[in-house]
Amino acid sequence: MKKFHLLLIALFIGFNVYSQAIYKTIDSYKLEGTRELKIQLPRNYNPEEKRTYPLIIVLDGDYLFEPVAGNIDYQSYWEDIPDCIVVGINQADTRVDDFYYDDESYFPSHNGASFYEFMAAELLPFIEENYNASNFRIIVGHDLSANFINYYLFKDDPIFRAYVALSPDFAPEMTNRLQQRLSILQKEMFYYMATADADIKAVRASVVEGHSVLSAIENKNFLYKFDDFEDANHYSLVGRGIPKALNQIFTPFKPINAKEYSEKVLTFEGSPYDYLIKKYEDIEHFYGFEKTLIENDIRAIAAASNKKDDLESLQKLSKLVSKNFPKSMLSAYYSGMINEKEGNLKRALQRYKSGLLLEPSQYIDKEMMLDKMYEIQDKMK
Repeated sequence: MKKFHLLLIALFIGFNVYSQAIYKTIDSYKLEGTRELKIQLPRNYNPEEKRTYPLIIVLDGDYLFEPVAGNIDYQSYWEDIPDCIVVGINQADTRVDDFYYDDESYFPSHNGASFYEFMAAELLPFIEENYNASNFRIIVGHDLSANFINYYLFKDDPIFRAYVALSPDFAPEMTNRLQQRLSILQKEMFYYMATADADIKAVRASVVEGHSVLSAIENKNFLYKFDDFEDANHYSLVGRGIPKALNQIFTPFKPINAKEYSEKVLTFEGSPYDYLIKKYEDIEHFYGFEKTLIENDIRAIAAASNKKDDLESLQKLSKLVSKNFPKSMLSAYYSGMINEKEGNLKRALQRYKSGLLLEPSQYIDKEMMLDKMYEIQDKMK
């Protein structure tokens, strides 16, 4: 098992070149001792900024932190998910006690109850006092810890919005209790669960049975995803489940792709620009932080506006781009585009020329600006 954990760590070293873990020790009154933490902050993290980041708590952090942190660093680099703060709790020597539950009530007791209280009363306040963490919190666990994360769902106001249960070793009655609790959720909650064909037999049987119960829940606030991986075992499913879970949790955040473009942007009742504004407002409302406008989404909305011949939408988009990217070629490019659409070729040419002095973007560089200039000059002949 240790060899496998070392392999997982090695696989994600490349992703963490710029996001090295910070090691902290927290003194705990509840646990009557200390806990070692691993913390990964976003690239270019600035504690002086007002920006906040989703918080991901990783139980079994001694081996589960690296694959979670690596996936976060990699996917956020490509803007598929937001930058996040990842905190792993090392439990190699305490996990049995930390996840202990009573043999009769099947709820945390003794050391398990202390650890349960430690999370809300000590760990979260420690993180929020020292780092810019938002109220959108995710918790991740594997087998025993994947069972334990469910106990936080039974609070009247759960402290986590997303739960990643990788091959959970369910306590008795857990599935029935989850069915009752999740059926009456008043607030949207993500729940991801996974097993595999070569998972531990007893665990797999329990997870599959649990899936049959959870998948039957009819509650729009319960956002559920399940995976049953082929050619994977109790440990290797972790590496496959984490990116799938993140994909589910952050689907609304993702850049506009071809499917969203054709099925949602083009069919939206309002203008393409209205769709963009609503998408970003929904992200802020749901996740509790503002998403920075990205070039991929600008291009998608511009394409939809052109396809619909929606000049007003393009005009609004151009102003938004100029406001958000005043020093980028993006500003000059879209300003030139709208002038070109309006038939003001002389002004369009001026805007494209001005872009040569600005900073290139992900997709727009001097060569593209020159091409636009040559096109305008040909039209003006």
